[in-house]
Amino acid sequence: MTTLYRFDEAQRIGGSHAVAVAHTVDAADPAAGGAVREVIERASEPQQIQTILAARGIRFEQWHADVALPDGATNDAILSAYAAELARLRAEAGYPSADVVRLVPDDASPAWPALAAAARAKFLAEHRHAEDEVRFFVEGSGVFYLRFDDEILAIRCERGDLLGVPAGTRHWFDMGSRPHFCAIRVFGSTDGWVAEFTGDEIATRYPIADALAALPALERK
Repeated sequence: MTTLYRFDEAQRIGGSHAVAVAHTVDAADPAAGGAVREVIERASEPQQIQTILAARGIRFEQWHADVALPDGATNDAILSAYAAELARLRAEAGYPSADVVRLVPDDASPAWPALAAAARAKFLAEHRHAEDEVRFFVEGSGVFYLRFDDEILAIRCERGDLLGVPAGTRHWFDMGSRPHFCAIRVFGSTDGWVAEFTGDEIATRYPIADALAALPALERK
């Protein structure tokens, strides 16, 4: 279920506030860590999530992701399946390019665990971009963590979710310990994914995607 989690960076750590496990950029053990911030608010209603994010300049939409992708689906086939939606988005914002990133479990490959851990670790540290970061989840899920001064919003995106993060926004991304997602990435330039890492270890103070997924689901009214 698509879910938004709100945290307070000013919250003290320790005692009753010590929950879950934290991020680390160590690809060998991405679930290591100590006490981290607790969730102070959750939302799972799409309209509520959209309202909260819009107030902070974040674009959130839900598209119909009704195309079943075979394991061997090419990037061109995936882009073609959502050509109409992408054309509208690119026309509205002037984004010149798009590509596809896909990572699915391959238990038959002995190299898979190390490859998955390395891919995950790449995005766990806080960073920002000189252009908007726009992602549409075709399948699977992942968690974006967005920093607004002393407030952190984590958004668990799932199939059909589109998230647009403005240029300069500090954030990080966790695809989980067993990554399974396919996302269309839309860029504001033809340079592709280029990040400026801040060097701030703030991500180590927040629950990883696996810990958030383990929380009891919210009941929709």
